[in-house]
Amino acid sequence: MDFRDLDLGWITVRDSDSYPMANSPVTGYAASRGDGPEHTEVDLVLFAQKGDVEAFNHLVLAYQDRIYSLTARILGDYDLAEDLTQHTFMTAYTNLPRFRNGSFRSWLYRIATNACYDELRRRKRHPVSSIEDEIASEEKILPLYDFSATSVLPETELERHEMALVVQHALDQLDVDHKAVVVLVDQQDLDYQQAADVLGVPVGTVKSRLARARQKLRQLLDVRGTIIQPS
Repeated sequence: MDFRDLDLGWITVRDSDSYPMANSPVTGYAASRGDGPEHTEVDLVLFAQKGDVEAFNHLVLAYQDRIYSLTARILGDYDLAEDLTQHTFMTAYTNLPRFRNGSFRSWLYRIATNACYDELRRRKRHPVSSIEDEIASEEKILPLYDFSATSVLPETELERHEMALVVQHALDQLDVDHKAVVVLVDQQDLDYQQAADVLGVPVGTVKSRLARARQKLRQLLDVRGTIIQPS
């Protein structure tokens, strides 16, 4: 069957700071099947690998906001981010038989991040940097907290929108290697090892790139007079 003929329940994607936890019960799936307790993410992956399209629909619904947010931040292009979000799930669905254990979330992130790299290289928007030396003070550099977090919400929607533009503009000044790592760790909440798995680089490289990225972002935001305090 042609994948494009499958109903994967695409809905409008958006930035969100509330997402289902991996491997937690998935609400609604068991009820719709009428076959007992709610299923975990691992269950849904196994069902989907056996051809259960509804199970894959629920995985899409659980992760599409995160994948969209990831691709939008890296690309700085929201229309293209929607395209790559759907591309990510199409690729995941096609390659489900090859997925073996591990973290489904990290696997999706790897697909999405690679798609972003490919797109940016194709457009030659940003050069891909070489691996940098680790910065000794990396652990002292505060992370860039998501502007949508409750602790940093501005008083008006206009201010929120303006802050979002400023933060994205700062992100767009980074090359793709630094942008990807800061989005994965500081906006998607991956730890060093998870980010390293997604990017296919050593943990030390993740730390080095993250430190450089945070430092550069702080400089850019300070120049613009934008201060984002940690919660």
